[in-house]
Amino acid sequence: MKQEHGQTSAASPAFQRRIAKRWVVRHTDQAQAATLAQALGVSPIVAALLIARGHRDVDSAQAFLKPSLDQLHDPFLMRGMTDAVKRLLRAIDDQEPILIYGDYDVDGTTGTAVLLRALRMLGATAGYHVPHRFTEGYGIRQDALEKAFRDGYKLVVSVDCGITAHEPLIWARANGLDIIVTDHHLPDADEGAPPALAVLNPNQHGCDYPDKNLAGVGVAFKLIHALFRERGREAQAPGFLKMVAIGTVADVAKLVGENRAIVTLGLSDLPRAVNPGLRALIEIAGCGEDSEMTAYDLGFRIGPRINAAGRMDAARAVVELFDAKSKEEARHLAEHLDTRNRERKEAQREIFNRAVEEFESGAERESQTHAAVIAGDGWHRGVIGLAASKIAERLNRPCVVISLDGDVGHGSARSIEAYHLFDGLTACRDLLEKFGGHSHAAGLSIRRGQIAEFRRRLNEHAASCLTEEDLVPTLNIDAEVHQRELSFQLSQELGALEPFGAGNPRPVFATRDFRVMGEPQIIKDQHLKLRVAGEDNRPLEAIWWRGVEETEQTPRANQRIDLAYELEVNRWNGEIKLQLNVKDMKSV
Repeated sequence: MKQEHGQTSAASPAFQRRIAKRWVVRHTDQAQAATLAQALGVSPIVAALLIARGHRDVDSAQAFLKPSLDQLHDPFLMRGMTDAVKRLLRAIDDQEPILIYGDYDVDGTTGTAVLLRALRMLGATAGYHVPHRFTEGYGIRQDALEKAFRDGYKLVVSVDCGITAHEPLIWARANGLDIIVTDHHLPDADEGAPPALAVLNPNQHGCDYPDKNLAGVGVAFKLIHALFRERGREAQAPGFLKMVAIGTVADVAKLVGENRAIVTLGLSDLPRAVNPGLRALIEIAGCGEDSEMTAYDLGFRIGPRINAAGRMDAARAVVELFDAKSKEEARHLAEHLDTRNRERKEAQREIFNRAVEEFESGAERESQTHAAVIAGDGWHRGVIGLAASKIAERLNRPCVVISLDGDVGHGSARSIEAYHLFDGLTACRDLLEKFGGHSHAAGLSIRRGQIAEFRRRLNEHAASCLTEEDLVPTLNIDAEVHQRELSFQLSQELGALEPFGAGNPRPVFATRDFRVMGEPQIIKDQHLKLRVAGEDNRPLEAIWWRGVEETEQTPRANQRIDLAYELEVNRWNGEIKLQLNVKDMKSV
């Protein structure tokens, strides 16, 4: 049983009022699924899942089931790549120092680490700067560029930031400091790309790169791939995919297309990692005991420990970890990240509860019908994004959590599937000091006196975009299956669809009319464990993580229920069992 979700303490009773989820069962063309199943040699259930994920023909389905290096696109298809590579190779040949300017999140720090290693392998003199979240903030700062210039740097390469850094880059150009921007965030709609020597970003205007879903670390990898090809060392490029996979999954990038190939190939290589820092992190996170790792390990074990550095302390510790030369140094730094992650969990619990209390008791509660904007003094800025994510999920509304420090507030925003958050912030841009991000996650800064109007305007914008149906939480069911179809063989076949994550979620099934066998168990006051059986009385184990707060009434022995769940094999103490990881429950 693999679980390492940071649990939150019980929220207020009003906040816990459960909104019944609407189950939407995907329609399946049974004949089409049967034909594809026969051609691929898989079950009709798996064939239907492939079709639902857009793989209707044999060639597309086989490419999905067997990711390979051939699925990585030519890096020179990315706009700006030729200019970036030419300038970097000149710097390498001339022994001109290169500064890597990375972001402080897991995407930026892993990207900084791989680019630093790659440039040094190619003979470059390279240093790095990772800004401190609290003292410097997000993005490229002019004062940091001025310091780099004084230190003798004439070339700076950004990782996972820079696409909106217009003013600092105008200064850089005027002073002869060349900047190569590698980023994946959305550019400013009006201003476009900044004035850099080269901008590598598949989401910039005029870039025809075929995959727009690369994480920041993925864009950095494309630059590495191009550099190694130009130096006749392309065969070494795949060795970087282990780290690129970690950053891609932890940044919640969509695991489709090129990202799927990156993560699959990186995962297969991770158990053989020799980098002392990576090995120490794998060990301290408790991964790979059976020499097999999944996207779950990256997203919920390794990723949070890397991210915790930037959330709780100085993110440069991550780059130091992967640059460590000895096992002893690597172990010390990995333990440091592990400690920061435990602190992050505690801070997250505290801020979540304080934000919920503020939301429930605030005078604006009734007016926040379509979006929640919650502010408080001195809230830990490193975890407000995690709190916003959990509240958005619970309320099924876009949510902004703002930490106030004097007159200034720093906010993190998270959205639901139906609402384009970046558009909402753009509609309120005159109220914000600055903002940036994606369609469903963003950061912002705002003056205290503007928050009330921002709350009103964001709700107004969300109300114009969202329907009442959008505000009802929806659970998408991939297929209804009969209990007799639940088997180890089906679970093994589902494993071929890994890695699961954003864009390729773990399949959710529904089975009707289960009977609850015996009294359910409550674990740690929050999880619900059941034994259920169908008409053949074959018992199955089901567990609902945080189910106590998700259900209004714990089911009774012999009660009939419908379950929506993910099918998993649970290995525990030498036993192997089928397990239903419950997503929702309905009384019959």
